Order: sequence, then C-alpha cells, then structure tokens
Amino acid sequence: MKHMKVGGLMTDEVVSAVPAASFREVAKMLAEHDISGVPVVDEDDRVVGVVSESDLLARDDLIARDLMTSPAVTVHAEETVADAARLMVRRGVERLPVVDEEERLVGIVTRRDLLCVYLRPDAEIRRRIREDVLSDAMGLPGDVVDVHVLDGVVTLEGRVRRRSQALTLAGLAERVDGVVAVVDRLSFHEDDTHRTSATRTPHDISW
Repeated sequence: MKHMKVGGLMTDEVVSAVPAASFREVAKMLAEHDISGVPVVDEDDRVVGVVSESDLLARDDLIARDLMTSPAVTVHAEETVADAARLMVRRGVERLPVVDEEERLVGIVTRRDLLCVYLRPDAEIRRRIREDVLSDAMGLPGDVVDVHVLDGVVTLEGRVRRRSQALTLAGLAERVDGVVAVVDRLSFHEDDTHRTSATRTPHDISW
C-alpha cells in the first residue's frame, strides 16, 4: 500500500539558528517568520536541538545552546505521515525537523502540515481503497465490496468468502491516508477464525 511520506509535506526552506545565536536573535526569527520554534544546527547542518516559544518564555539564557531542548526529536523524509503524527503526539511536540541519513537538516514538518492529510478528498480516498486495498493487497474483484466515503469516514458493505478477509479489509482501509474512521458492514460465507459464531451481523467498528 502507498502511504504519504513526510518528504511530500515538509517545508524544505527552513529557518534555523546556530548554537551561538542570542536570545534576541532567536526571538526575532520567530516573530519575523511567524513560527513557534526553530531547529538549532551545528556547522555541518546537523540538528542539535530545538528552541520553541515556550523555551524563550521559561528562561532568559543568552544563547540558543542554553535555551534549546536537546536532543531534538527528528524524523526522516521517507517515514510515513502517520508515523510522524504518532511521534509528535507521543513526544508532545508541535514540529519535527526532517533530517537525512547523516542527521543533516533538510526540512521541517508541523502538526498543521500533517493535518492536511485528513483533508484528502473523499473521491481520492475511495479510489485508493478500491485500488490499493481491494485490488492490489487483497486481490478481490471490484464489485464484491461497496466503498462509501463521507468526510473521511469509510463504510464498507458487501459479502466476502472468509471472516479473516473481512477483518483484514477493514484494518487495511483504516490505514489509508485520510481515513478518519471505518464503518464495517461486511458479511462473510465462512468463519475461518475458529470462533463459535458462523455468521456475522453488520456492526460498526470505531478505529
């Protein structure tokens, strides 16, 4: 399955500071560029920390080296948007410097950038599920399952051969970029998961 990568969303013209930048210089950068934080890079463009507005408000040290949060939480351009979003939430940060294999700064991605994924048009989400999930990943004919998408919420209706197929299909659909939730209304002919019930009634799954 194809997933949107960080490199496709990041801003590659990054405002950054050097460790010796003064408090006033960093504050001016934030104000002039209307941003809430800057990565701090060494002479080789490697990210050594991040200075945010909260760092400036909490302290009045003279230079970025003393103000910055270090080590910086970074992400690589080839990582998926979903992984970057989870990292942001887990580490409680608003932005992620994007680095290459040698940890050199190549871009930056913010929470606002990642939220753009969830504005993906419903028609595009439907097409990706039909092509990437139904056809490519599961090898199912296009007329077996009806895919309805409204405001990012996907409803799957139809009948597949095995219960395991239904479970896998719903799980893969949930992972498509832009999907907010999946309503699973699939049924099946055969329960191959060794559960007691041989039939399945429609129900909603909230992921």
